[in-house]
Amino acid sequence: MADIPGYVRACLQSGKLALLAILVSGGIVLQILACALYDNWWPMLTVIMYVLLPMPLLFFAGSDGSSVVSESESPWVNATKFLTGASAVGSIAIPAILKHAGVIGWGALVMELSSFFVLVFSIMCYIKIGGDNDYNAL
Repeated sequence: MADIPGYVRACLQSGKLALLAILVSGGIVLQILACALYDNWWPMLTVIMYVLLPMPLLFFAGSDGSSVVSESESPWVNATKFLTGASAVGSIAIPAILKHAGVIGWGALVMELSSFFVLVFSIMCYIKIGGDNDYNAL
């Protein structure tokens, strides 16, 4: 990608960011539609988990993001991994428990889970785009 002019590279990066914004917006729309279409706002409980999900990473991991994906002996990094995993499991478990209790229907469950997977996919895309540090090449 070194032979591509800077303005073309910037346009490609803007397209990646636009796609990422569309993915996040789609996940949020699915979250709201799961509640609005079935006139039941209980599935919005998963928003609590979406808010809690990045908190351990922000508070405990600090600026060293590579320590979270590698094996570490630090108890703070291990606590971060545990709390992040618990929040991710809670994002799937809350709609499943609500469906099991008969509070929401199958449609709302499917929309909730698809919202979760779209948001996770957008986070993975963000991590991949963040690894390509082409912004400094302009």
